[in-house]
Amino acid sequence: MLDEEQGSTDGADGELTVPMAWLYAEYIADELLRTGDLMPPTSFEFRAGRDALALTIFLSDTDGELSGIRVVTQLETWLSLTAYDQPWQEWVRERLAEVAAGAARSGRPAPDLALADEAWRWLQETELLAPDLNAVPGGAPVVGEDEGPKVWTPAWQLGLPLGHLAIHLF
Repeated sequence: MLDEEQGSTDGADGELTVPMAWLYAEYIADELLRTGDLMPPTSFEFRAGRDALALTIFLSDTDGELSGIRVVTQLETWLSLTAYDQPWQEWVRERLAEVAAGAARSGRPAPDLALADEAWRWLQETELLAPDLNAVPGGAPVVGEDEGPKVWTPAWQLGLPLGHLAIHLF
């Protein structure tokens, strides 16, 4: 039984509020990445891709309802949002602020927003060692996959193109 004094319920009248929109967005992102088979699901790179895609999916849902039937129709929207030339980072900040403002106006708990905020924080604060795509061509010869110049990169900068590619491969 849930103990209300310990704060284990989030809803009005002691109802447990489940972050279904975020969990569903995360599930869709996970399936897209697994289908693409780009990274091992246990890697940090996979997590970066999943979190970037989940944020994109969750924040692009302006109606407040993620529908399983609409997933295929949303692929083009997600592709355009995750494209290389798009200001994805700014879009995420703006949409998180809009969703937070909407939650504050409604006065209802926003467990989805809390999970989205946590994913965004992880994507910004975590750096992953990745190949330096800006390295000068003709520099050190690349013998193997793990050789060549590498640079510490914010997780979102690695996860976003992985997510974009996973959508293409779907």
